[in-house]
Amino acid sequence: MSRCRLRALGMVNCLGATAGEVAPRLFAGDQSGLARRDDIVPDRVLHLGEVRSPLPPIDESLARFACRNNQLTLAALRSIEPSVRSVIEEVGPQRVGVVFGTSTSGVSDAEEALRHERATGTLKAGFAYEQLEFGGGAAFLASHLGVSGPCYTISTACSSGARALASARSMLDLGICDAVIAGATDTLCNLTIFGFSALQAISQEITNPCSANRDGLNLGEASALFLVTRESGGIQLLGVGESSEAHHMSAPDPTGGGAESAMREAIADADVRPSDIAYLNLHGTGTPLNDTMECDAVARVVGTDTPCSSSKPMVGHTLGAAGATEAGFCWLALDAATDGELPLIPHRWDGVRDPEMAAVNLVAEPATVTTSRPIVATNSFGFGGNNCVLVMGRES
Repeated sequence: MSRCRLRALGMVNCLGATAGEVAPRLFAGDQSGLARRDDIVPDRVLHLGEVRSPLPPIDESLARFACRNNQLTLAALRSIEPSVRSVIEEVGPQRVGVVFGTSTSGVSDAEEALRHERATGTLKAGFAYEQLEFGGGAAFLASHLGVSGPCYTISTACSSGARALASARSMLDLGICDAVIAGATDTLCNLTIFGFSALQAISQEITNPCSANRDGLNLGEASALFLVTRESGGIQLLGVGESSEAHHMSAPDPTGGGAESAMREAIADADVRPSDIAYLNLHGTGTPLNDTMECDAVARVVGTDTPCSSSKPMVGHTLGAAGATEAGFCWLALDAATDGELPLIPHRWDGVRDPEMAAVNLVAEPATVTTSRPIVATNSFGFGGNNCVLVMGRES
């Protein structure tokens, strides 16, 4: 494969409006971004990773794309837009592609428009179908930036963002682009909240992944965008592993076979050994089936000494944006590595081991690990058995 440099990262989530704001809170294990809500689902308490910072407006010329999902995307883009536009000018707009991941698109705005229609008989002014359709996010980015390379959306549930990065790598390797804007955005909406509540998958406390007392996930919203180029050095996407086990519509394969296959493929694709992985970001949803199968698969692939953690107790499960967001967290760790010391994301939980799952090495407190070559991996597992694992490393 060609070189695949993750040259710049823009992100927004409940921990901050930029990567620089997010990093210190992430590495401190800060859970204060999760807001307690008891006004959405009757008789249930939720802890949601809501983005509360002001979001930039969509330009009037792109009003058909004006929804919260695209505002969140624009907020993530803002900090890296000068670098993106510099590359566009360098290689030409026709050589820059866009690959975008989402599972909600503008559903929250559609909900508001339909409530308005029920009350008044007409849709809310300004509502357009482009806000709702899955392809709208990619089309918005391309239109905003004025690029004309390949442009499309991936929606494979919670692996969407990771698969967007995998696709960007392939586009560069095929030579059809010289740069790609790749990432994902998902916003909170009632459709998602009530759906996961109906599945009895939501915890009324802050999620407690890998604990014997885990009882579900928290939901969140986020955007993470990467400028991906065919350059050496810096932070590289070294390997990709994907599998589609199709075990069940919403439950993972309890053996962890699909997760294991994706992890092994990513490590082999990166041409590294399992023991070279200095840190593994778990999918770690806090749901009973996911955590058991994932920890068992992790133990079979990288053993029980590799430091692991789930970042979802800090930001919630951001669904279609999770793969890109958590790749972004790994990017932050690699970017902060100095003198052979790689900072680790702490695993926030109650410390009660589940005897039914493999005892992987969960990072208890903010810590670092010594490594001569910083290499990390991140797991993303979606509904329907859509699995994607990324291996990333930092090169001089």
